[in-house]
Amino acid sequence: MRVVLISTNSETSHVTPLPLGLNLVAVAAREAGHEVRMFTLPGSGDNASIIRDAVREHSPGVIGVSARNVDDQNRENPGFLLEAVRDTIALCRAASDATIVVGGSGFSIFPEAALRYLKADMGICGEGETAFAALLRALERRDDLSGIPGLCLPGATVDRGRSARAGLETFPLPDPSLWSVPADARTGVWVPFQTRRGCPMRCSYCSTPALEGTVIRKRVIETVVEGIARHVAAGFRHFYFVDNIFNLPPKYAKDLCASLSSAGLRIRWHCILYPGFVDEDLVRKMAEAGCIEASLGFESGCPAILRNLNKKYEVEQVRTTSKLLEKYGIRRLGFLLLGGPGETRESVRESLEFADSLHLETLKLTAGIRIYPGTPLEKTAREEGVIAEGDDLLFPRFYLARGLDEWIGPEVREWMRNHPYCVM
Repeated sequence: MRVVLISTNSETSHVTPLPLGLNLVAVAAREAGHEVRMFTLPGSGDNASIIRDAVREHSPGVIGVSARNVDDQNRENPGFLLEAVRDTIALCRAASDATIVVGGSGFSIFPEAALRYLKADMGICGEGETAFAALLRALERRDDLSGIPGLCLPGATVDRGRSARAGLETFPLPDPSLWSVPADARTGVWVPFQTRRGCPMRCSYCSTPALEGTVIRKRVIETVVEGIARHVAAGFRHFYFVDNIFNLPPKYAKDLCASLSSAGLRIRWHCILYPGFVDEDLVRKMAEAGCIEASLGFESGCPAILRNLNKKYEVEQVRTTSKLLEKYGIRRLGFLLLGGPGETRESVRESLEFADSLHLETLKLTAGIRIYPGTPLEKTAREEGVIAEGDDLLFPRFYLARGLDEWIGPEVREWMRNHPYCVM
């Protein structure tokens, strides 16, 4: 079957949005014997002509559209990103009779609500490598679709327990030839790469357990190095490990760094660290392997707020991790998540003072926490009447502790004026 896969993501607030998930789905579909074309729509331009040309040239039986982000998590001026996805699906519908399937992490958080809004024919909730290939096979054979894991159909409820979560050793590696990056621009582009899925930490606001599960699944380290080496051979030099926690399990992280160093690939990379479970041996190995920046999502400098967010580290562990990164020349991108349950003006100021004491290269401040379905934060928000009955949360809703609404925005902006390394 001929398949066209379209990435619609234009959100660039954190990293270059190369569509890793769509790349992996494309490779899986290709390995299953289908003819696949993948491309990314520009943030602006004549998308209708791009889609018409792709349909005319490829004559797809199925069009897959990826929805990576639902919104930009900005409480004061939220940007709802699914509108662009809905427009893309409408353009596909006007240009082709192909079956339109939507997927991606953003879609998978709200599958039923997102499918109603987007008006696609069906969607894949969860990991798409296995499920999308199975769907293509069933559509090609006109088989019953009911056995496909994570399939979302209009008017039906998704059984999330049946979403496919196989071992990563069964999934393909991303193909560097599928990235829409000119050869002469590749050395400056950050390529997303995933070595693990799942997170056991269960932070109160996080959607990762629903998307990837709470058990960490790992790729074979030799396979990871092989995948990185393929990208290096194609001209890429910068990588962003999108694993939710790079330093868990610690032994895997250290072994991966050692293997990257031994491979002599001369790459530069970024990762996400959980402030606990970090020691000097790991940070030294990270630096030796080419790590130049780490995201440090410590979220608060107040012990009571950390407990409310279900964080499993202490404030001094954050400080220790920050000092180790600084010692080995790894830039630190810190994150503060202000306004959660129990937050007060005093705890906000405590967090800001703590963050300033770390002397980070960059600090990203967020005031108000995006509420995702199925999280402990959603339960708290509903109990406190923050969310209206029947609200499916597809359109962004934020938790902000009582008493902070009029105060926190001006306070944070004023603080940022005197701390130029901070961004919102």
